[in-house]
Amino acid sequence: MNCYSHVSMNPERWSQVDRYIKDQIVPHDPIFDAVLTASQEAGLPSIQVSSAQGKLLQILAQTQGASRILEIGTLGGYSTLWMAKALPQWGRLITLEIDPSHAATARANFKRAGVESVVELIEGPALETLPRLEIEGFGPFDLIFIDADKPGNPDYFSWALRLSCKGSLIIVDNVIRNGDVLDEKGADAKVQGVRKLFEMISREPRVNATAIQTVGEKGYDGFILAWVKS
Repeated sequence: MNCYSHVSMNPERWSQVDRYIKDQIVPHDPIFDAVLTASQEAGLPSIQVSSAQGKLLQILAQTQGASRILEIGTLGGYSTLWMAKALPQWGRLITLEIDPSHAATARANFKRAGVESVVELIEGPALETLPRLEIEGFGPFDLIFIDADKPGNPDYFSWALRLSCKGSLIIVDNVIRNGDVLDEKGADAKVQGVRKLFEMISREPRVNATAIQTVGEKGYDGFILAWVKS
C-alpha cells in the first residue's frame, strides 16, 4: 500500500504545495507581484505560468547558458520576465504576441521591471513574424518557449526547429490538458493541436524529447522539452 494514500491529493492540496514551494525556495520579488497585478487589472486571463514554473524556465535558461531566447505567446510578460532575468547584459529575448491589449500590458510590465534593454516584443500573428525573424537573421536561439494558441503548436514547433541549432532547448507548455491529451477523437481543437505536436515530435529525428506532467495552482497539465541534437 502507498504510504501516502492517506493524503487527499486534490487541486487544493496541489495549490497548498505550490505555496509551500514558493515560500521556501522561490524568493519573493515585488516586481513579479506588480506584473501579475497589472495584468489582472488590465483584464488579461490568469493563464500565465506559476511562480515555480517561471523559476523553472529561468533555471533552464541559465543551464543552457542562453543569451538568445525566443518566446511565442507573451500574455502580460510574466514568463518573459522570469527568462529575461537569466540573460547576460548583452543577451536578447524576443517575445511574440498577437493581441494588442496584451502587448500593451506586457510593454508596460517590461518597463516596470527595467528589462527593456534585453526584451523586444513584436506584435502580430506569430506565423507572420517567425519567417521575418529567419530572413532578418535573428536566430538561432538557445531556448525557445512556446505558450500560444494550442492548435498552432505544430506550426510553431516547426519554426522553432528552423530557428534552432544543435544544443537548443524547445519548451512547449500546456500539453497534458488535464489529461484530455488522451482524447483521440475529441472535438477540442486545443487538445488536437497538442496531440498533433506529440505525433510530430515522435517522428522528428532532430530532437531528443520528453514530456512531464505537472500539478499545482495551475491545475493538471505539463510541458514538452525537446533538445535539438542536429
